[in-house]
Formats: sequence, C-alpha cells, structure tokens
Amino acid sequence: MHAKDVFEYAIIRVVPRVERGEFLNVGVVVYCRNQSFLQVKMTLDDARLMALFSDIDLDCIKSHLKSFEQICMGSPVASPIAKLDATSRFRWLTARRSSVIQASEVHPGLCLDAAATLDKLHSELVEN
Repeated sequence: MHAKDVFEYAIIRVVPRVERGEFLNVGVVVYCRNQSFLQVKMTLDDARLMALFSDIDLDCIKSHLKSFEQICMGSPVASPIAKLDATSRFRWLTARRSSVIQASEVHPGLCLDAAATLDKLHSELVEN
C-alpha cells in the first residue's frame, strides 16, 4: 500500500464587491509537492454569477480566471510569475488579496492521487 502524500488546496472565488464579502466559488487549486502536482480546475457558471451579481463584467472575470490558470500551469506568456517554480506559484496564487479573484485560506490534507483529489474537491466545493 502506498503512503499518502501531503497536499494543499484553496478554493478560488469571484468576489465582485470586496467590501460586501459576497462571493461565488468557481474553482479549486491543488498543490502536492511529492507528486509534482499543481493544477487548478474551474467552472464558471455565467448564469448563476449574473443572477447574483447582475452588474459584473463577465469578460473581465473570464480574463482574470484565464490568467490564474496560465500562471498555475507555468505558461511563460502569462506573467513573469508563471516562470517561478510550482511551490512559489502556488504561494503567489493563494496569497491574501483584495481583488475580484481571491483564494480561500489554504487547507492541508493527505492523498494518494492529487488529480483525483482535485476532481473530488471541485465537485464538492464548486459544482454543488
């Protein structure tokens, strides 16, 4: 039996009006050093987001989420931050900030398969 590896994750949220503290979960980012794994999985429900925040600029939100994904993947065209190692990218992506796209606090856990864990967390925290 394989030993479980430590992983960390954060929920990605759209926070249209930071001062109100209202948000919609749109994704999860998972980092597992032992499995060389850093990935994000996002699902933006346009209709739900517009129902909750009718004045939001969807194109702007989609652009920011795309940048988040590219930095996570290490795409060199995204930003100089995308050129950092996976640990540094995860720490940067999950740093506290007051912006429209935010990450929750980072949570630890144990897993056998980081990709399967990402799918499970996404299903539980974003899709439901």
